[in-house]
Amino acid sequence: MFIQTESTPNPATLKFLPGQTVMSAGTADFTTAEAAGNSPLAQRVFTVEGVSAVFFGPDFVTVTKTEETDWNHIKPSILGAIMEHYQSGQPVIEGTNDDSGHAEHSGEDSDIVEQIKELLDTRVRPAVAQDGGDITFHGFDRGVVYLHMQGACAGCPSSTITLKMGIENLLRHYIPEVTEVRPVGV
Repeated sequence: MFIQTESTPNPATLKFLPGQTVMSAGTADFTTAEAAGNSPLAQRVFTVEGVSAVFFGPDFVTVTKTEETDWNHIKPSILGAIMEHYQSGQPVIEGTNDDSGHAEHSGEDSDIVEQIKELLDTRVRPAVAQDGGDITFHGFDRGVVYLHMQGACAGCPSSTITLKMGIENLLRHYIPEVTEVRPVGV
């Protein structure tokens, strides 16, 4: 097994490509070792000292390190943990994960929210997945779209520019009811 790595716009995050499917549907974000309870792969990666977050995309694993940790010291251990997992035959996540990642929304704005989710799924999420992250719908209130940033997008220095100049402009262009886009924490 050969695992490729790619840098991301976030210097604290690296993208690992194991050359096979990681998530057949949706994504998974683990911001603590405790949150990785149902994922044997995330548990293995969190055993590497200096790992602060693990994110799974369709064909990649994004790992975020602590500020004081050097990639040169932990990258070999992360590669080993990922390789060991795939050789073990265990699932990436125990149970099913059919979640789109988007928050549910009903009410008078439900048509607008469906348009927002559609644009996120077709235009935004594929692009940010290339950088090792994901952006999901969190809420819509009085013209303001709230988005949750995951993986390499969480804490990325360029995420504000991506939100304001990219996603906000895209949504405002196609959906006149959208006036602003804001990030939300977990």
